[in-house]
Amino acid sequence: MTNTLKNQIAIITGAATGIGLACAHRLAKDGAKIALWDIDAEKAQSAAAQIPVAEAFQVDVADEASVMAARDATLNAFAKVDILVNSAGIAGSVAPVDEMNADDWRRVLDINLTGTFLTNKAVLPTMKTQDYGRIVNIASVAGKEGNPNAAHYAASKAGVIGFTKAIGKEIATQNIAVNCITPAAANTEILNQMTPEFVAYMKSKIPKDRFVEVDEIANMVAWMASPECSFTTGAVFDISGGRATY
Repeated sequence: MTNTLKNQIAIITGAATGIGLACAHRLAKDGAKIALWDIDAEKAQSAAAQIPVAEAFQVDVADEASVMAARDATLNAFAKVDILVNSAGIAGSVAPVDEMNADDWRRVLDINLTGTFLTNKAVLPTMKTQDYGRIVNIASVAGKEGNPNAAHYAASKAGVIGFTKAIGKEIATQNIAVNCITPAAANTEILNQMTPEFVAYMKSKIPKDRFVEVDEIANMVAWMASPECSFTTGAVFDISGGRATY
């Protein structure tokens, strides 16, 4: 175990599985104590049992009252927040725009984009008071390039990119770095939400000819969440296996 994040407190959303859980393990390895935020309380408790320095909190990131309650509970348990890794997200159904259900559109935007806004908003007062913080928002290469039949997901992740750039500029004079990461499709349970045809399409777009592993994403997030990421803010870090063209 390293001590890069010794005495730091990290909130990780969507932490019960996938990218969030991988980030929790990595940041704990680097010395941080972890607040695991997830809508699935049972899975969050199970994840916390794997990480001795972690506590689980049930939260719906799309609901402001739920987010603020989880923030207050986290501060009560740990006294401060140094890091936010915003990983909660859903893929939604696969459909062309003219056949897409409006409720499904709103649900994807509520969780992926509004959830990012609410979680960032919740931790900023504490970070401003202590003049320190690191926020990593998980976007997607789909937010740069778009995926056909997944306009809601692409729009939500493009929104995360724009939001991150804006908030990074807002607080650039403070010691708070806000950046995002744009993975290609990851080898996680989210693939189960998609048709086999769409999964094959996404893999075909990646020059490395494989999905990114969650530990690879966690490795990049670990630096972005560390004190070493001291000058970069409002930036987009690519981890798309060569897919991204900008």
